[in-house]
Amino acid sequence: MPSLGADMTEGTLVQWNVKPGDSVKRGDIIAVVGTEKADIEVEVYQTGMVEKLIAQPGDKLPVGAPLALIRIEGKVSTVAEGPAAKPAPGPTPRVHASPMARKLAQELGIDLAQIRGTGPAGVIERHDVEAAKAAGVPSPPSPPTAPAETHAPSGPLRAADGMRHAIALAMARSNREIPHYYLSTQIDMSKSLRWLETFNQGRTIENRLLPAALLLKATARGLVQVPELNGFWIDDQLKISSEVHLGVAISLRGGGLMIPAILSAQAKSVEELMAALGDLITRARAGRLRSSEITEGTITVTNLGDLGVETVYGVIYPPQVALVGFGKIMERPWAEQGMLGVKPLLTATLAADHRATDGHRGAQFLQALDHLLQEPEKL
Repeated sequence: MPSLGADMTEGTLVQWNVKPGDSVKRGDIIAVVGTEKADIEVEVYQTGMVEKLIAQPGDKLPVGAPLALIRIEGKVSTVAEGPAAKPAPGPTPRVHASPMARKLAQELGIDLAQIRGTGPAGVIERHDVEAAKAAGVPSPPSPPTAPAETHAPSGPLRAADGMRHAIALAMARSNREIPHYYLSTQIDMSKSLRWLETFNQGRTIENRLLPAALLLKATARGLVQVPELNGFWIDDQLKISSEVHLGVAISLRGGGLMIPAILSAQAKSVEELMAALGDLITRARAGRLRSSEITEGTITVTNLGDLGVETVYGVIYPPQVALVGFGKIMERPWAEQGMLGVKPLLTATLAADHRATDGHRGAQFLQALDHLLQEPEKL
């Protein structure tokens, strides 16, 4: 069972996409695992042949428990190392459903026991619940009424409750373990906005670039210049990543937050980053993310400008060592060369791990970010 973030301790195997005897190569999607946040497509990091499937759809396993055996050049390797979870005692039947299907069924009041799953091995998937709702499948039987002196929580559980718990664990760990420091600067966005206006002329709405694309590109380029902010704090030391995998904070419609990454962002053009961001948002909200997008983010970028927020002071997502925040671009008074005028200004903030860097290095990153956004045509 892969670790899909600092907030994950266990997961549920939703489905297998392979069977014993199948050949697999690095990067293939071999399974879907359900977490408190979403169902994630699991990639294999080995090339070889599937020897044995250890876990079955519906099994809930701790992180590190082996899911399958893969034969690699004459030797056998587990998909995920760690102790196997013990099977539940006795032959008690259970409903096999993906976590997203369970959350939706709970939200809609659908009895999973009345649904026949169409997924592999009969696993109930999200679309099965949606079809059951349309067909009028009855609600699950109500539990016995609690005694008067028992104070049970009122109101239905929301689908986002599990996600909020997962987020709480990660953020509590961050505040407990990471000595944060914060820096901020204001960036004149006049040149960037003029360049975007010219670039977007004649383009359809679907193909236009948004300021977010420039901000992501400038962040990736800035991290190449200040690589100490791009990596992880593991085993009491900084491990810098050679690739910039930009984790993007995405709010979900049902509540909660996910931080999938745009992989190798430093090698993508502004247009490619715009397309990658749109694709990532769509798939995150549909619950179709890949495990590498969840686990390989080297830094997080959060942009709350569309909600009117002026300044963002974020909490670092461990084991990352930095988070970049962007607020709303706002027209403000701006003095330059003795002249006072009005400029579209953006407040950019940096939350960084003081174990990995200090304020001087963090300031150099914000300075680089500013310089890059003054020459948008070179991004």
